[in-house]
Amino acid sequence: MMSIPRRRKKSRKMRGSRLHGYGLQRQHRRSGRIGGFGMAGTKKHLWTWVTAYEPDYFGRGRRGFKRPRAVRREIRSINLADLDKMIPELLRSGVAEEREDGRIELDLGKIGYNKLLGRGEVSRPLLIKVESASKNAVSKLESMGGGVILTEGDSDEPG
Repeated sequence: MMSIPRRRKKSRKMRGSRLHGYGLQRQHRRSGRIGGFGMAGTKKHLWTWVTAYEPDYFGRGRRGFKRPRAVRREIRSINLADLDKMIPELLRSGVAEEREDGRIELDLGKIGYNKLLGRGEVSRPLLIKVESASKNAVSKLESMGGGVILTEGDSDEPG
């Protein structure tokens, strides 16, 4: 004989009992047994239910201030190692150009980055224009014979 798979075990309790321990039939049927219709009692006797299952119902958790997207400034950063891998492609596309003194000049704003980070090494001297750069990145570029030119970002934004 095959058994039928069930989510819960079939209950054998209260079988043969007409009202399953609730006394009168109406004690288990209407809304009085749950403490009122709808959201009645959610600020009184059902408050613990609200805090457990609907914490945002009365505005809890939505306090504070969030800056609008138009005002927020996203920081897109790139490491020196990643930039070094991109140099041949940037030279081909014309975004970066090689100067007479052997340094490669590049504006990171043109490729969508506004911060330079110092992880990794560079294989050639680079002269990079960027809004902000870490101290580690600046020292690594200067030790290779390159440099960083800090440009002005949007003046009305903090940063």
